[in-house]
Amino acid sequence: MTEPSLSAAERSGIIRDGLAVGVATGAYGIGFGAVAVSSGLSVAQTCVLSLLMFTGASQFALAGVVAAGGAPMSGAATALLLGTRNTLYGLRMAPLLQWRGWRRVGAAHVLIDESTAMAVNRGTTEGARLGFLTTGLSVFVLWNLATAIGAVAGEAVGDPRTYGLDAAVGAAFLALLWPRLQDRRNILVAVLAAAVALSIVPVAAPGVPVLAAGGVALLVGVLARRQDPTEIPGPDDVAGGHR
Repeated sequence: MTEPSLSAAERSGIIRDGLAVGVATGAYGIGFGAVAVSSGLSVAQTCVLSLLMFTGASQFALAGVVAAGGAPMSGAATALLLGTRNTLYGLRMAPLLQWRGWRRVGAAHVLIDESTAMAVNRGTTEGARLGFLTTGLSVFVLWNLATAIGAVAGEAVGDPRTYGLDAAVGAAFLALLWPRLQDRRNILVAVLAAAVALSIVPVAAPGVPVLAAGGVALLVGVLARRQDPTEIPGPDDVAGGHR
C-alpha cells in the first residue's frame, strides 16, 4: 500500500517548524565561533570544524580541551565520545527515512538532535523526510554562517583574558548541558561525571578529565539500553539541545 501524500497545510507546517528550529539552533553558532577563536583556533580552523564535524556539543568539547592546553588527539577523542549518541539516532532513522546510497551518506551528515526530533514523530515516510531535511539543512546553513560571524568577531576582540572570555568554553558547555538536567537520572549522571573529572584533574593531562566524564555518561547509557534494549530515543529525549 502506498502512503497518502502530505496535504499542502501539513507540508507548510512541517517546513515552518523545521525552519523555526533551524533559526533558534543555528544562532548558537555565534557562541561557538567566538569560543573557538578565544581557545586558540584560527577563524579558518573554526569554520572548517563546523563545516565538517557539525555537532555542537562535540565542537565545544574539542575547543575546551584545546583551551586547557590539551593535545588535539585528546580533544578529538572527547568529541568522538560525545558524538556516539548519533549512532543510536541512525539506527532509528535509517528504516524510517528509507534512503539508500548517496542519500543516506548525505543524511548522515545532518543527523543531529534536532533533525531526529523533527522526523521521528511523523506518521509517514514523506513527512519524516521533509521534517528531517528541512530541520537538518536549515541548522547546517545557519550554524556555519553564525560560526563564521562569531569567529570573526572573536578574533577582533583580541586576548580573551582581557574581557574574562577565557571562561567562555565552560560557560557555553554548561549552557548546552543545563536543559538536559530535567530528570533524576540525568542529574545523577552529571554529578558522577563531574566528580570523576574533578578527582583526576590533579593527576591527569588537560583534556583527559573531560574524556573521563564523557565515559561516565556513555557507560550509564550502555547499561540503560541493556536493561531496555527496545527503547529508542524519541523527540522528548533529543529536544534538549544541539547535537
